[in-house]
Amino acid sequence: MPSHAIAGEETGGEPEHLTQTARRQAQVDPLAALRAPGDPPWDVYLTGTVFLDIVFTGLEAAPVRGTESWARGMGSSPGGVANMAAALARLGLRTSLAAAFGDDHYGEYCWDALAHGEGIDLTPSRTVPGWHSPVTVSMAYEGERTMISHGHEPPPEETAPDCPPPARAAVASLTPGRRAPWIAQAAREGTRIFADVGWDDTGAWDLASLPDLKHCEAFLPNAEEAMRYTGSTCPKAAAHALTEHVPVAVVTLGAEGAYAVDRRTGETAEVPAIAVEALDPTGAGDVFVAGFVTGSLAGRPLADRLALAGLTAALSVQEFGGSLSAPGWSEIGAWWRRVQSLPTQNPAALRRYAFLDALVPAHLDRPWPLRRAVPTIGFGRTT
Repeated sequence: MPSHAIAGEETGGEPEHLTQTARRQAQVDPLAALRAPGDPPWDVYLTGTVFLDIVFTGLEAAPVRGTESWARGMGSSPGGVANMAAALARLGLRTSLAAAFGDDHYGEYCWDALAHGEGIDLTPSRTVPGWHSPVTVSMAYEGERTMISHGHEPPPEETAPDCPPPARAAVASLTPGRRAPWIAQAAREGTRIFADVGWDDTGAWDLASLPDLKHCEAFLPNAEEAMRYTGSTCPKAAAHALTEHVPVAVVTLGAEGAYAVDRRTGETAEVPAIAVEALDPTGAGDVFVAGFVTGSLAGRPLADRLALAGLTAALSVQEFGGSLSAPGWSEIGAWWRRVQSLPTQNPAALRRYAFLDALVPAHLDRPWPLRRAVPTIGFGRTT
C-alpha cells in the first residue's frame, strides 16, 4: 500500500436493512450553518435518464460465449442519473431531479426508491404512458464490470424543463455538439453549474463543441478527456488550460487521485487516491462529483473538496451497484473513526482528512465494516 494512502476496507456479509426513519436519523446537513431565510428550496438540481440497474455479483470471471454463468448475488436499484441523485441526497443535500419514468413496474419501483427511499424531490419529473423504462444489466467481477443496456428515447416533451427549479447548484452532463437550454437559464438565476462530460464519439475533442461550458463554475473531466480537449500531454497542464474556459477545473486521475485548479483564488490542490480493493466501479464518477459539489457548497477549501470527493468515491467502489453503493455520513464517520484507530496510518494522510471532525458528529459512529441493504424489486420493502 502506498505510504501516502489511507487504508480502505472491504465490506461484506449479510445485508442490514435500514428503515427510512433510521436513514433520516443518520443524516447530516453539511450546509446547516449556511442556511438562511430566502435560500432556494433545493441545494442541487439535475436531470437525465433513470435506468433500472440489475447487478449480478460474485462472478468468478467474465461470462464466456456459449456458456451459462451463475452469480452468487444480485441487486436492483435505480441507475443512470439516479446514481448522482442518490449520492447527493445521502450527503445531506436537498436534491431535485427531472427525469422521465416509464409507467411499467420498473418505473414505479425507481420512482418509489428515489422519492420515498432517498427523499429526492421528483416534482419536475414525469411518468410517460406507454414508455418502458430503460434497463441496464451489470456484471461485476474482479473489480471490473460489463454492462448491457436497452432503452428508447422518451418523447421530446418529456425532456428537462427550460425553467428548472431554483437551486444553489446544478449538475450537468455536457454532450459535444448539443446545447441544453436549461443550463443557461439556471446560471442566469444564480445557480452554480458543475459539469462533467462523456467520451466524444466524433473524435473532434473541440471545446467549442461544448457551448454550455461558459455557464459552468466547475468542469470535472477525467485525465484522458482533459488532455484530448486541451491538446496537453500532462493532466495537470490540461487542468490549468481548462481554467481559460471555466473557473474551476478538476481532473480525475484514476488510481492516482485528482488534481484541481481554481482560477479565481489561485488555489491548486492534488489529493492521492485512497488505497482500496475495488469490487465494482459503477457510479464512482457520479459519487466523486457529488462529494465535490457538497464540499463546494459547504465552502470548504479546494483540497478539502477533492479529499471528500475522493473518499466518497473510494467508499462506493467497495460495494456493488451504482446508487446502492453511494455512501452517507454514517459510512464516512465510521471510516474516519476506524482509520484514526489504526496505528500504521500515516499522520500526514490523517491530517488531510481532519476537516471531517467538523462535519461528522460523534453520534453517527457505527461499527465497521458496515453491512448494506441490497434491494430487489417487490421484495423486502420497508416503510
